[in-house]
Amino acid sequence: MPDRGFCCGGSPLGSPVDFGVEMARVRTRMEGIFRSREKARYVRAQTSGDLENVPTDKLQTKPSGHVLPYVGVTCLGAILFGYHLAVVNGALEYLARDLEIAEDTVLQGWVVSTTLAGATVGSFTGGTLADKLGRIRTFQLDAIPLVIGAFLSATAQDVRTMIIGRLLAGFGIGISSAIVPLYISEISPTEIRGALGSVNQLFICIGILVALVAGLPLAGNPKWWRMMFTVAIFPAVLMALGMAVCPESPRWLFQQGKLSQAETAMKKLYGKEKVAEVMHGLRAGGEGSTEPDAGWFDLFSKRYRKVVSVGAALFLFQQLAGINAVVYYSTAVFRSAGISSDVAASALVGASNVFGTVIASSLMDKRGRKSLLITSFIGMAVSMLLLSLCFAWKSLAPYSGTLAVLGTVLYVLSFSLGAGPVPALLLPEIFASRIRAKAVALSLGMHWVSNFVIGLCFLSVVNRFGIATVYLGFATVCVLAALYIAGNVVETKGRSLEEIERALSTAD
Repeated sequence: MPDRGFCCGGSPLGSPVDFGVEMARVRTRMEGIFRSREKARYVRAQTSGDLENVPTDKLQTKPSGHVLPYVGVTCLGAILFGYHLAVVNGALEYLARDLEIAEDTVLQGWVVSTTLAGATVGSFTGGTLADKLGRIRTFQLDAIPLVIGAFLSATAQDVRTMIIGRLLAGFGIGISSAIVPLYISEISPTEIRGALGSVNQLFICIGILVALVAGLPLAGNPKWWRMMFTVAIFPAVLMALGMAVCPESPRWLFQQGKLSQAETAMKKLYGKEKVAEVMHGLRAGGEGSTEPDAGWFDLFSKRYRKVVSVGAALFLFQQLAGINAVVYYSTAVFRSAGISSDVAASALVGASNVFGTVIASSLMDKRGRKSLLITSFIGMAVSMLLLSLCFAWKSLAPYSGTLAVLGTVLYVLSFSLGAGPVPALLLPEIFASRIRAKAVALSLGMHWVSNFVIGLCFLSVVNRFGIATVYLGFATVCVLAALYIAGNVVETKGRSLEEIERALSTAD
């Protein structure tokens, strides 16, 4: 069955985060030179509501770095996201034999796809829980379906139990997909928020790679698939325990009017020297403690309709641009180039994904989100055009294998530079505080629904129109996405969440 895991990018943690922290330190030293001029520009831009003119280097105190351990705990949810998506692919053949569904491809499809259905429901539920109970409590509750789902999958003696287990695990990773980027964006210092936000994507891919490695003993031990599902219990338990020592989001506490608790959380995250600055930013947001959390229907009101549509469109373009379809077809593409090993194909695609996301993490706070998105979709369009031509033009037949490999690697690399990591980072930044959790959940719901539809329909569409035509269609979507982003997405690097909210509210 196809691997749906590569929809979200990934890489090792250390270097991009260290790079982002170092960049923040350099910017802090440079601020002393330009402080007066930048402060004047900031005041003028804030008054006018012109987001694009807000300077990227404002008066900031040096970040304490205490936020990093809490981001690490949070990313256990991202690891489980990637692991549960990928683990079934290696185990499917063996569990199908044990559960006596080896000849029933429909039931095998349900074992794989039920996770996506559960994730769709979980993503919407996560937004509501995060607003009502807080981010930390939602993480802890999320561990329940993750643990039960993994346990049922590992001990299943029939396909019904397996499907229930996969559904619960999917529900859990759906909640994680909504609250991991939300919490990271809300606790991260402005100057390194891009790098830390990208860590979410890096750990998703780490989860995918762990699932691939966990499947290696299957060849010698066909019963090993049960241990593969059992392994997923431990990160979920660690996440629940780790969250007991993590601070609640100061922005959520402020939104609830719990000002003293918000200050305590800020001291834990940033150090006491930053409390006054962050509290001033929250109060300047104007809406923090005076407006209640938005309802679902508020997302479609005139006030928020435009920004919510941007969030949903980014995830829709991400999926319709063909990332999962490329991964589905990658084995056949690599075999046409003479590479018969599925492991080698997965390793090459995975390495491209990791490499691209490392680069994106280092550039996120330097180049900005918008430029990376545009560059990413243009690179994906070129790659898709190359793939389409190598399948359509007979004159390229002698080189089709090499071109197909080149196009696939270039596509995954381009995806991981922007289209993969940026949407989950950008959305919590552009959504106002009172709609942030629900709007992120709605956008991620679009991700899961479109992912499910593409997985369901892709092979049928290929059989009807041909792979070359389908790839050309993906290239067209990538071009349209780049044009849409150029006209509708604002740059957010270097701005606090409250500054972004004020500027977008003024613009509306």
